[in-house]
Amino acid sequence: MLWVAFAGVHVVVAVLGFVLPNQPMGDIYFVYEPWARQAVEGRGIPGVTEEWIYPPVALIPMVLALGVEWIAGYEVAWALLVTACDAVAFAMLVGRGRSLGRTSAAWFWLGFMLLLGPVGMYRLDGLTVPIAIAGCLWLGGRPWLASALLAVATWIKVWPAALIAAAFIAVRRRLSIVGGAAVVSAVTLLTVVAAGGGAHALGFVTGQTERGLQLEAPVSMFYLWRQVAGLGDSYLYYDDQILTYQVTGPGVETVIAVMTPLLIVALVAVAALGAWASWRGASFGVLFAPLALGLVLVFIVLNKVGSPQYLTWIIAPLAFGIVIDRRRWWMPAVAGLAAALLTQFVYPLTYGQLLIADPVAAGILTVRNALLVVMLVWAVARVARAPVRHTVRARPVP
Repeated sequence: MLWVAFAGVHVVVAVLGFVLPNQPMGDIYFVYEPWARQAVEGRGIPGVTEEWIYPPVALIPMVLALGVEWIAGYEVAWALLVTACDAVAFAMLVGRGRSLGRTSAAWFWLGFMLLLGPVGMYRLDGLTVPIAIAGCLWLGGRPWLASALLAVATWIKVWPAALIAAAFIAVRRRLSIVGGAAVVSAVTLLTVVAAGGGAHALGFVTGQTERGLQLEAPVSMFYLWRQVAGLGDSYLYYDDQILTYQVTGPGVETVIAVMTPLLIVALVAVAALGAWASWRGASFGVLFAPLALGLVLVFIVLNKVGSPQYLTWIIAPLAFGIVIDRRRWWMPAVAGLAAALLTQFVYPLTYGQLLIADPVAAGILTVRNALLVVMLVWAVARVARAPVRHTVRARPVP
């Protein structure tokens, strides 16, 4: 039943990319395919010969999809690549199907994917999800390999760094976490430098810090609702450089300057809370999932960029939480599913209305962002209240 559902969900989501409005596959044929062709045709390698908004390993899946586009075009090749990666991680998650926690997590993953829609498949983030899930599953028994997998995902999209940080805090074999990530990072950087791209190896970091406020980001709601109210000092505009809609209004430059430091401070604060819980004796089983979810949600809630595919980031920590303790994780799992559905309503279903500041579309986006904030509060509270194991000291016999 699970594998039948797996096939059905992937077919439905893949087809929705072709039929839903507002070009949910736009990144595939507007940027991924041109970048891949540019690289294989010798016209420059993004991230090596020029600045790029993504980490350098992100180019590999783009080129791999180009290699199998003969099947039915680049879009179908990308969907097949994502499906193949999902199948490997799905098999790891389900195992022999004897664990109710694992099968519940598998159903959750499929439900989330269906509710989020094609944006979860036709973006780089969709490829990082199975890698992140596999890494989380291996943290307990194979932390070195798990860390290496999470590092590979990080060098595709930055967000899995939150999972590595949570693993370093929650896993007792911390040297393995550091070792796996360090080896992958060293190999990646040395390869880029050897190819002559040392000056651009970390260009994706500065590229993100210089961005404005994307329309869908939680912080942008202030300016969006000012436009909905008809105030002429706030409005949406299209950025031709990064190909996305952003907001502007009174004090926007100050907000842009503050958001990145605020994001860093919040990440450090949540990580410190997790470290305190670990020092008190919280086990990996009770600490990792809420800490990972909290760090990932900080990445989303306090980010200047709010792309709809960012919702895929919460799949791995939520699925792992269900595997460990499905009874306590059903509420955040349901909240995650609701957030995924609202995100698909925002993009691609009502995105056209959102661009003209329609109050209903703006309301859907606002509710979605509020739900993410609630989930963040839950995760942080869960870390703060993580049960600890008290060591009982033997008293000397009188």
